[in-house]
Amino acid sequence: MNYRIPVVVLLALLNACGFQLQGRTPLPEPLKVTFVQAEDRQSDFVQGLRKALIASGAQLAKSSDAASGTVRIVKDEVKREVLSVSARNTPREYEVTYTVRFSVSAGGKELLPEQEVALSRDYSFDETTLLAKEHEEALLREALAKDLVGIVMRRLSSL
Repeated sequence: MNYRIPVVVLLALLNACGFQLQGRTPLPEPLKVTFVQAEDRQSDFVQGLRKALIASGAQLAKSSDAASGTVRIVKDEVKREVLSVSARNTPREYEVTYTVRFSVSAGGKELLPEQEVALSRDYSFDETTLLAKEHEEALLREALAKDLVGIVMRRLSSL
């Protein structure tokens, strides 16, 4: 029974310093009921954004009419470019770039003008381990999408 006081004090200190569980980004009131407008609703980024919005306490609307705010995804694109080639002119290194352009509106006014965020990673390529390298690229795409979701959520919470 004596352990309750230190636990309560510890929780009060954590709350006072601004501690939050990872993945929970407080959203402004206009984004409490959010519609995510995107051409590709199944992309890694859009799926991650929807999950992050829910984790932050937002409700996802099925249409913009039912939402208090709209996040519009204008561009959701992944590109792969060759960085280096071998003496036999086969690719040795690739760079994967994930680019997202988005804007936010609520109540008929623009809260966040259209802006673009992009991240890239490179990886080595070996045609003898083709299947493993394709899997590595897929994992890189997922990781880039997750990082971009974090960036966008921080921008949304700052509104």
